Amino acid sequence: VIDEIIAVDDVDAFEQARQLGKLEGILCGISSGANMVAAISIARKSGRGKKVVTILPDTGERYLSTELFMKG
Repeated sequence: VIDEIIAVDDVDAFEQARQLGKLEGILCGISSGANMVAAISIARKSGRGKKVVTILPDTGERYLSTELFMKG
């Protein structure tokens, strides 16, 4: 059951995927970055004390030689 569809900008998805790798040590792809951007948005709307769960559906292995991981 889908409750909501959240559009995520490509730039935000790329940046979030990079941050997950850099700050959390999670090697993930662009779809995972997009999911995190949406989850963070939902968490901010939900307020304190609420739990938000998301799935990181891809790995970053296939993106190692792309612009996703070329930038610092």
